[in-house]
Amino acid sequence: MNHSPEKRPSTASPGAHFATTRWTVVMAARDKASPESASALQALCAGYWPPLYAFVRRLGNSPQDAEDLTQEFFARLLQKDWLDAVERDRGRFRTFLIMAVKRFLANEWDKSRAARRGGGQALVSLDAEFAEQCYLADAGPALSADHLYERRWALTLLEQAMARLRTEYESDGRGEDFGRLKIHLTAERGEIPYDEIARELGASEGAARVAVHRLRKRFREVFRATVADTVSSAEDVEAEMHYVVEVLGRV
Repeated sequence: MNHSPEKRPSTASPGAHFATTRWTVVMAARDKASPESASALQALCAGYWPPLYAFVRRLGNSPQDAEDLTQEFFARLLQKDWLDAVERDRGRFRTFLIMAVKRFLANEWDKSRAARRGGGQALVSLDAEFAEQCYLADAGPALSADHLYERRWALTLLEQAMARLRTEYESDGRGEDFGRLKIHLTAERGEIPYDEIARELGASEGAARVAVHRLRKRFREVFRATVADTVSSAEDVEAEMHYVVEVLGRV
């Protein structure tokens, strides 16, 4: 991978977002009788809305309209029982979401615009500035709306894996080491300046090599776990990981 997740804009609490992509949270959100349903739906919005915002925005909507439409889409996920169509053993949640938002835009466009004109209440507070920054960073002229959705999805996975890893290091009192080493996560092995890293860490070059190796190994493990949260079975993980890397490699 040639893309460093640290070069992308981040939210104030990125570590909180990707835990919401777990299928158990999806199931909780669709059970409206559960007291956890509302909080689960808000968690889904926080975790998934930047890719969907990018898709809607790329279709030619203004930032305000894209925000409103994405907000309304998530509200209707619960209100109209669209999440009832989700089955834990039937594929990737990203595929369900993009198909659902396309149906929403085709069938509910006028209704959602009328609801906004009527002063409909927002379901959750979303970081519109963050989503727009992501959109502007990714929206090259050759990217279609579908490609942009997939790219923002893939970058979200990278960002959330990085956030998980950062939290691990900070909880172990190694936050400063993580800050120094993170830029080497995606570097080619022959390009890693172990002598410089050793000086920064105040350690031997051998210790620097071990530190970088452990960080890169743990990042691969965390990234795999992050991807696994979004697919329906263990058999899908490898294919989805390859797909994420492919998406990030597209120009």
